[in-house]
Amino acid sequence: MTEEIKKETAEEVVQETTEETTEETATVEKELNDKYLRLMAEFDNFKKRTAKEKTQIYTIAAAEVVEAILPVLDNFERAVADKDNVSYDGIVLIKRQFDEILEKLGVKVIESVGKPLNPEVHNAVMHIDDENIEGESIIVEEFGKGYMYKEKVIRHSTVKVAN
Repeated sequence: MTEEIKKETAEEVVQETTEETTEETATVEKELNDKYLRLMAEFDNFKKRTAKEKTQIYTIAAAEVVEAILPVLDNFERAVADKDNVSYDGIVLIKRQFDEILEKLGVKVIESVGKPLNPEVHNAVMHIDDENIEGESIIVEEFGKGYMYKEKVIRHSTVKVAN
């Protein structure tokens, strides 16, 4: 009889332990699922917020560039309006003003003529053989200026290369 009682008691203990473990597992699974869902919602909000901030930064930067070049546009409009008194010197002054604004914005002209060809910043569209030029792939003429902003090429220089 004691063996039967021990057997029943052991079975009850195993059943109770199994029920407790199942309840605890379900609780832990629910907590983990809730944490996962919260984390996914936070990440989704982060992605949306980051995309919105990126758009705002781009808009602000573009507005600053436009604001910087508006004085040059004003001077061009004055020159066009006073077409009888427009002089070459006036146009040169407007160009100088525009160059200064680009420099303040961090835009630099890519040096080309007399330099060796660098495919990262130059676009060779013509090649000639010239005995008077020393060296290989030396730029002898620039058809279109190239520009860089910081370390990024905005437009490659269009050039003629000798040898």
